[in-house]
Amino acid sequence: MTLNAQARSLMTDEVQDTYTGLAPLMRKAFTGVDLKPLGAQLIERSSANPNDAHALMDLATVLLLTGHRDIALGAQMEALQIQQIYHIPSAREPKLRLLALMAAGDLMANTPLEFLLEDSDVSLDMVYVGAGIPAVSDVPDHDVMFVAVGESDENHALLKELEVITQEWPRPVLNSPGRIVNLARDAACAFLQSAPGVVMPTSIRIDRQAVEKIGNGVLAITSLVEDGDFPVIIRPVGSHAGEGLQKIDSAADIAAYLATVSSAEFYIARFVDYSSADGLFRKYRIMLIAGRPFICHMGISSHWMIHYLNAGMADSAEKRTEEADFMTAFDEDFASRHQQAFQAITERIGLDYVGIDCAETIDGKLMIFEIDSDMIVHAMDPVELFPYKPPQMRKLFSAFREMLAKAAAANPS
Repeated sequence: MTLNAQARSLMTDEVQDTYTGLAPLMRKAFTGVDLKPLGAQLIERSSANPNDAHALMDLATVLLLTGHRDIALGAQMEALQIQQIYHIPSAREPKLRLLALMAAGDLMANTPLEFLLEDSDVSLDMVYVGAGIPAVSDVPDHDVMFVAVGESDENHALLKELEVITQEWPRPVLNSPGRIVNLARDAACAFLQSAPGVVMPTSIRIDRQAVEKIGNGVLAITSLVEDGDFPVIIRPVGSHAGEGLQKIDSAADIAAYLATVSSAEFYIARFVDYSSADGLFRKYRIMLIAGRPFICHMGISSHWMIHYLNAGMADSAEKRTEEADFMTAFDEDFASRHQQAFQAITERIGLDYVGIDCAETIDGKLMIFEIDSDMIVHAMDPVELFPYKPPQMRKLFSAFREMLAKAAAANPS
């Protein structure tokens, strides 16, 4: 081998060992960094070395972050044919080893654990499992296993398989896969709508033909949605972040809505006006960690459909002041006020780690929009605008780490 060939070989080996992972890449995207040059570098890397699974996996993440989902999932599956285990080392001297079971898919397919473990003493091995992915013969040693596979139609069969496997697992297992299945919108409302202090309107799953019949006046909405009439909320099954979500005020509005979406199935639920006395809507993201609630953010908007990034929080000092006050007093105020509801949710859902997007009704109940185990929780907001957030996120991250440590201590073998 010539000297140049040896050098290229060494460089290839070095590059192949480089895996960035989700958190650093999303941080770049979140702060406005153009990911296209990095994507081009990763394409060049994978072309030079077709067995560079790390390059392909990072490329898939870059493509997802830049809106190229189908191509991204192809690159991801190509990577998973080569390698099924991806390692994120701890930022500090490692004290705990976490093994996460992951599914192929987009950014909502799994619990984004990397954000919870940034700057921690927990090392993370992510093992991808599921249809089309070669089985792993040698699982990395670990102190705790976490089932990161999120609820979706695509993942239901996998979650049922994992439920059988994890029942016999020799290490502690967090987030039972059999419980994750129950986070589907229609299943979750069946579990939670009768919980004390909770409002969660009945969510039904119907096909496109049934929606068309409602629009044509052939089928009455009241025959399907037992707790209400128009207006209703409709969204495609499997959608997130408000994609395809709309308030329908009457049957006459359905045809126009269906013309904008191609989905075959939808969730429909009664619309609840959860505006406060000042006419503004307030939506909270709360994580339950071992049953204890932690606040992630509070979005304030004049529109009922709130997502934190479109609520104008960065543009309004007044909104940020309210959010800061809310977060500071969260434990003594909101969490205490809804303690019974949070306890009931924990008992009925039965997961060690789960997120809730919720609001507070005018009569003081906890209104749940969505409950899921794969909500993104992060510390990426600019400190100069949101100086009150880092202490809250450190509390949350510490609680997650403490949960891992307690689980590991329960089975020290």
